[in-house]
Amino acid sequence: MKLKQIVVVVIVVAIMGYLFKLDPVRLIVAKEGKPGAGARISETRAGNSSVNANIDANYVSAPAKTAVGSNLSAEITALENSLKNAGSNTDKVKFETELAKKWDDVNQPAPAAFYYMAIAKEKNGYQDWVNAGDRFNDAFKLTQDTLAQPTFVGNAVEAFNNALKLNPNGLEAQTGLGIADVNGGAPSPMTGIGLLLGVVAKDPNNRKAVLNLGTFAMKSGQYQKAVERFKTLIAKKEELEPYFYLAESYKQLGMKKEAIDAYQKCKELMPDPAFGTRIDEYIKELKN
Repeated sequence: MKLKQIVVVVIVVAIMGYLFKLDPVRLIVAKEGKPGAGARISETRAGNSSVNANIDANYVSAPAKTAVGSNLSAEITALENSLKNAGSNTDKVKFETELAKKWDDVNQPAPAAFYYMAIAKEKNGYQDWVNAGDRFNDAFKLTQDTLAQPTFVGNAVEAFNNALKLNPNGLEAQTGLGIADVNGGAPSPMTGIGLLLGVVAKDPNNRKAVLNLGTFAMKSGQYQKAVERFKTLIAKKEELEPYFYLAESYKQLGMKKEAIDAYQKCKELMPDPAFGTRIDEYIKELKN
């Protein structure tokens, strides 16, 4: 499979599947309220107890290798062997970094996440923990593996908590922890919503926080609020994902013309025949 095809598949899977995987019962009560005061690291969240030791880099790399094809798979296997034979921590971090970037290049966040986590545990840097947490959040977003999902969430929570210990005011870590909390990392999704609202209060144009507040608003039935969130993002930069969510929100509000216009914009932003055909189907349904 070519890189472009991989990217298209990843985008479509993420956009089509993520919202329907979130627990609507948890999110229905998670209405937007006042911004949170910030991350409370001591709060009870999913952590080591939710992590399955059998879900590791080897577990997630096997299906990922199938997705990326034989040539790249062989390169990755060679790097894995080099990592196994590394004689020093410096060499280990070097190969872990190469593996993480290699998986990043082909949009496979699950194996990348475990290598970024290993790097973070060795170096204990703020950005290293954020890199790991972000990839675990992305892995949760993409996977259909219900066995792996709790581990992805638990590892994300651990990574962002460690990042916040180093920089309690870090908006990247607060945003990531908020997303992980809504995904199941905290007993109540309001914990995560509060964190995301707190980030937006400080940085109204924070893309990741605004985007996720929009998608969580969709899942809880707050489609008008979702529209406002996605329009904020699009005003800053026109991108496929917020436009697609905007179209879906308009559709749910019964605003067919606006939904069709947003879907058409999606086709312009992703000029791929397979993706365009799928969008045409959505437009046809609205016109009937």
